[in-house]
Amino acid sequence: MTRIGLIREGKRPADNRVALTPAQCKWIQKNAPQIQIIVQSSPYRCFSDREYLSAGAAVKEDLSDCDILLGIKEVPVEQLISGKTYLFFSHTKKKQPHNQVLLKSIIDKKITLIDYECLEHDDGQRIIGFGFFAGIVGAHNGMMAYGNRTGLFSLDRVYKQRSFRELIHNYFGLRLPNVKIAVTGSGRVAHGILEIMNLMGIHEVDPEEYLIRRFSYPVYTQLKGADLYKNKSTGNYNRLEFHEHPELYDCKFLPYAQQTDILMNGVYWEKNMPRLFERPDAMAENFIIQTIADITDDANGSVPINIGDQTIEDPVYGIDKITLEKTAPYQQNSIDIMAVGNLPNELPRDASRYFGEQLIKHVLEDLIGNSSAIIDRATMVKDGKLTNEYSYLQDYVEGK
Repeated sequence: MTRIGLIREGKRPADNRVALTPAQCKWIQKNAPQIQIIVQSSPYRCFSDREYLSAGAAVKEDLSDCDILLGIKEVPVEQLISGKTYLFFSHTKKKQPHNQVLLKSIIDKKITLIDYECLEHDDGQRIIGFGFFAGIVGAHNGMMAYGNRTGLFSLDRVYKQRSFRELIHNYFGLRLPNVKIAVTGSGRVAHGILEIMNLMGIHEVDPEEYLIRRFSYPVYTQLKGADLYKNKSTGNYNRLEFHEHPELYDCKFLPYAQQTDILMNGVYWEKNMPRLFERPDAMAENFIIQTIADITDDANGSVPINIGDQTIEDPVYGIDKITLEKTAPYQQNSIDIMAVGNLPNELPRDASRYFGEQLIKHVLEDLIGNSSAIIDRATMVKDGKLTNEYSYLQDYVEGK
């Protein structure tokens, strides 16, 4: 018997998403009787304790007898149980300073850590995540911010809707101005953005046409890797080379900044990758972007005027085009930034359902069986030791 525990989210503010919904727990226990699911009681989840009990899962406080513990966000150090196998988003693979103590504690407590972010297919594509719903919510919020700024249309908040299906009703009869929107990226986040673009009836145009025309109706263009980056020497783009040696590349986004009203940013970014633009570029008169939804949300990352997270309740701030300092949103001489780190929390039940489906389909069998290359590649720490693939984190763990 393998006991899987769904832990209560301890990070504050509390995350209300879950790795498995009550219906998914019921399906697992029916179709895989060798698994028992135990749910740690929580007042914050988008699914109540009662819903889990009705689905046949045990609900209790103590998970010390569980073999595998599933969470979402980083687990507070004081809540880690020694010797267990954990799955959650640790946000440590990029040596994030605020989680250095967390990874050190995982090692000290002889824990095995499998990071959702590191679960990848052989070609490097992420297996599970909340990116699609981050794109859904981020795109809606970006359009909402532009409507608030211009007064040309109005959109209600996502978290006030009970479901994605109910959210779609907001777009019936929505009349948008002839706005131009640049969507960057090609992964799950971008797919979520495109879903909203299409639901709102915004027309897609190719990048070349986008650069030379204004339109009498709202349009968007999707900018993928080859549209955004070029090798400094050859002028070409090779996806594998770019991800292995991003320092060899320049970004060619700036011409789009001269034709774009709203930027929906969905590109993956690491510190050696070129930014979409540099901070001084945002001060130029021909930089006409008024609203940026930085959905991938790396402070000083691909959008260098993203200076940090806002909250779900207050998702937008302004950046003054002269001083590049933070202001209130919707000022005449500012660029509005929508940057929130937990966007899927606005549609938690839909996002959790989607996440759990991928977990069951691609991970669960290997997780409780004899492991697999996918599980091995995502195991950052094994019984308190960094695995070979993540040995580069040793100096980070040691605080050097």
